[in-house]
Amino acid sequence: MRSKAAIEIYAYWDELRGHREVPSRSQIEPAHIRNILADLFILEKTPRGDIRFRLAGTRICALFARELRGSTFDALWLAEQTGRLARIADDVMTQKAPVVLTASSLAGTADPVPTEIILLPLRSPDGRVDRIIGALAPLSRPHWLEATPVNYLDLGGLRVLDIEKTNLFLHGRQSRPEKPLPAAAPADHGIAGAIRRVLHLRVFEGGRQD
Repeated sequence: MRSKAAIEIYAYWDELRGHREVPSRSQIEPAHIRNILADLFILEKTPRGDIRFRLAGTRICALFARELRGSTFDALWLAEQTGRLARIADDVMTQKAPVVLTASSLAGTADPVPTEIILLPLRSPDGRVDRIIGALAPLSRPHWLEATPVNYLDLGGLRVLDIEKTNLFLHGRQSRPEKPLPAAAPADHGIAGAIRRVLHLRVFEGGRQD
């Protein structure tokens, strides 16, 4: 992992996970990851089997110059890659395996921008692993990036994280002290509500509250 957002959200996800395979979405406390919220997103698998954005941070939406609420994850990618990306996201959930993607952000005739995406499985309140928390961050910021929207992502590579080896690599890089896992909170006081009220970050959420 190369981006600050990917490294920090992985460390947080792993802390919440403890000795389990996957943490619960209700454990997420936005105040603990407030410095990277703009680069984070949550995906959910709908009853129809689509994998869609439930939340997206400001920098991600600004990168594509559109709201991502309700959009499918694979719609961000080149047309010939959509099926593959849908399968990758589905596998992250079914296999309970964290994955890092390397990609290029494509914007018209501008040079491609190297981009890193991390996908981490989450358990929903009913016990199913049908959510993903992730980060999406360009690894460089050319001058045009703030003014020219990215049209598509072009997949470059995929790496399934070996959790034990990754934890050894990250050991010593985490400065945040251990905290007890927060209890599940009412919908308006969860990740979406806290981002809206406290952190002044614009996010986009789906219609179901849980």
